[in-house]
Amino acid sequence: MKIWMAVILSVTVGFAVSFLLGFVVIPWLRRLHFGQTILDIGPSWHKKKQGTPTMGGFLIIAGFAVSLAVVLLTAFARGTDLVAGEGEFGRDARYVKIFAGIAMSVGFALIGFIDDYIKVVKKRNLGLTELQKTVMQLLCIAGFLTSVSFQDTSMFVPYYTGGVIDSKILFWVVGVIAIYCTVNAANFLDGADGLCASVTSVICVGFAVCAALYKFVGVGIVASALFGALVGYLMWNWNPAKVMMGDVGSLFLGGMVCTMAYALDAPWAILFIGVIYVAEFGSDVLQIVYVKTHRGKKLFRMAPIHHHYELGGWSEKKLCVVFSLVTLLGSAAAVALFYFGGTALK
Repeated sequence: MKIWMAVILSVTVGFAVSFLLGFVVIPWLRRLHFGQTILDIGPSWHKKKQGTPTMGGFLIIAGFAVSLAVVLLTAFARGTDLVAGEGEFGRDARYVKIFAGIAMSVGFALIGFIDDYIKVVKKRNLGLTELQKTVMQLLCIAGFLTSVSFQDTSMFVPYYTGGVIDSKILFWVVGVIAIYCTVNAANFLDGADGLCASVTSVICVGFAVCAALYKFVGVGIVASALFGALVGYLMWNWNPAKVMMGDVGSLFLGGMVCTMAYALDAPWAILFIGVIYVAEFGSDVLQIVYVKTHRGKKLFRMAPIHHHYELGGWSEKKLCVVFSLVTLLGSAAAVALFYFGGTALK
C-alpha cells in the first residue's frame, strides 16, 4: 500500500467518522442533558455556553480509532507493515511507543470521562479533585514510561554528537514532567470554541512532517488519522460550538501529542510544535506564582493565556487563527531542527 494512499485514507476516514457521528451523538447528548457547566472563573460571556452538549471528545476518539484500524488492516491485507515502515531503526520500540502511547491516551480519556460524568450527571461542578486527577494521571504516565523503558530509553537530541542520549534517569524525569504538563495544558486550552481542536490539528501536521523526514511511517499515519478526526470534530465545535469536547477529549489529545513526540524519540519537540500548550500551562503557573508573591496582583488579565487575550477583546475565532499560526511557526522550527540537527541519524 502506497504511503500517500494510506495518509489520504486515514485523513478521509477520520474526518468522515468524526463528522458523521456528530449527527447521532450530539442529539443523544442533548437528550441525556449532558450539558457543559460554565464556572465563574472564566470570562462572563462564556455563560451563554451553559448547557452546550459536552463529551464531544468521543467523536475525536471514534474517528481516530476507526481510521487507524481501517488503514492498518487494509495495509496488512495488502502485505504492508505501516507501523514499522521502511528504513526505520528500532522497529519493536516503535510499536511499543505508538500503541502504549495510544493506551495511555485512552487512560487519560477515561479519567476525563469520570471527571465529566461527575460534573454533568452528579452535578458536582468541580468533578474530580486535583489530587485524584493527579494520582490517576501519574499512574497512566508510569504505565507508559515503564512499557517503553523495556525497549528503549534513548532520546534524539538535535546537533548532539551520536544523535541520541540514553539515560534512564533523564528518561523518567523528562517523561513525567513533559507528559503531565502537556496533558493538563491541553485541558487548559479547551476553553474557547474550536481552540484546542484547531491548534492540535496543526500539531498533527507538524509531527507528520517530522515523521516523514525519517520515514517513521507509523507516526505519520497516527498523526494523519488524528488530524482527520479533529477536522471532522471542528465542523461541530467551530464558533458558535454545537458541542464541547470535555475533559474526555482534551486529556486524550494531550496524551496523543505526547505519544507522537515519544514515537519520534523527541519529547523536546513538544516545546516547539506544542508551543501554545507550553504558553497555556506556563501562563497559568506564572499567574499563580505572581499573585502569591505580589500581594494578589495579577500578571495577566486572566490565566491561562487565551483568557488574557479574550479579555483584551479577541474573538474566539481570532484566537483559533492566531494560535494556530503560532503553532505552525513552532512546527516549522521543529522540522528545521529535525532536518538540520539530525544528520547523525540519516
